[in-house]
Amino acid sequence: MLPQEKLDLILRRYEEVSARLNEAVEPALYVQLSREFAGLEEVAAAIRDYRAQTQEVEGLAAMLADPATDSDMRSLAEEELRDAKERLEALEHQLKIALLPKDAADERSAILEVRAGTGGDEAALFAGDLFRMYQRYAEARGWSVDVISANEGAAGGFKEIIAEIAGRGVFAKLKFESGVHRVQRVPDTETQGRIHTSAATVAVLPEAQEVDVDINEADLKIDTMRAQGAGGQHVNKTESAIRITHIPTGTIVFVQDERSQHKNRARAMALLRSRIYDEQRQKLDAERAADRRSQVGSGDRSERIRTYNFPQGRVTDHRINLTLYKLDKVVTGEALDEVVDALITHHQAALLADSESGGL
Repeated sequence: MLPQEKLDLILRRYEEVSARLNEAVEPALYVQLSREFAGLEEVAAAIRDYRAQTQEVEGLAAMLADPATDSDMRSLAEEELRDAKERLEALEHQLKIALLPKDAADERSAILEVRAGTGGDEAALFAGDLFRMYQRYAEARGWSVDVISANEGAAGGFKEIIAEIAGRGVFAKLKFESGVHRVQRVPDTETQGRIHTSAATVAVLPEAQEVDVDINEADLKIDTMRAQGAGGQHVNKTESAIRITHIPTGTIVFVQDERSQHKNRARAMALLRSRIYDEQRQKLDAERAADRRSQVGSGDRSERIRTYNFPQGRVTDHRINLTLYKLDKVVTGEALDEVVDALITHHQAALLADSESGGL
């Protein structure tokens, strides 16, 4: 049974936040209240649906308990009560999911970083394949993809590529993609038909806002330099590339994609802020790890999370033992949702088991 007092508190808070948003409040508070309202909206709707269905079940049960109810009505009520109880059970499960602790960053845009690992040119080609997979997946959902920096491989693909994926709920969908992705296939340059194994590392960072991370300008070392590119290109003629070092954490970012030094600096600061914010979040997660059994994998960027086996046409996610024999559709982004949704469902089921064992 769900704790009704807790549900009442949530609904009251939802109404309070809604009322405050209609008042004149300072911008920082408005942003804070808007975030809280977005998080409460889904839960409030689930509570109302659950309570409406509970009333329907109680009404049908009362009709059956009334001796004055004739046989025809009783037969109809019994059938409706069975259906109503099934709907109530489903709504109760949905509400329990909605009541689970939310990751504050779930609704945010994200920074995607893909880097070639072991495997030389083939690893760079695979990194390019992974980036295009996420790019297509994002575009199919109406999210925008904006490359921040890219370092191309000698034979194609990327040694490293960093992009912003902007849209609502991007981080919630992609946060479990962080880790080592492994590919097994025969490279185009392989004359003997041998299968090679290569790897690329993916990192998905929630996009940070200025209010999330306080960066002191005095803690920054900013270097300008000529961007690296093919001879004769514009990028080599001006010092538009920016490298920023955050001295307290040792975090370094480098951006050269824009011709404008000002734009590159703004992008570099956004990337720096997101990396520091992500480091802070990871530190907190590590501190809670002893009490958390609900993680999908360890969250360690060096953890091998998925294998893409081209000869067998399969994709295997090692964290949840999921194997799909539709590799071609996964790498085009078309079937990536099947993997993503399975990871989210697994995560929610583990959180739900934890909450029920400890009391909701």
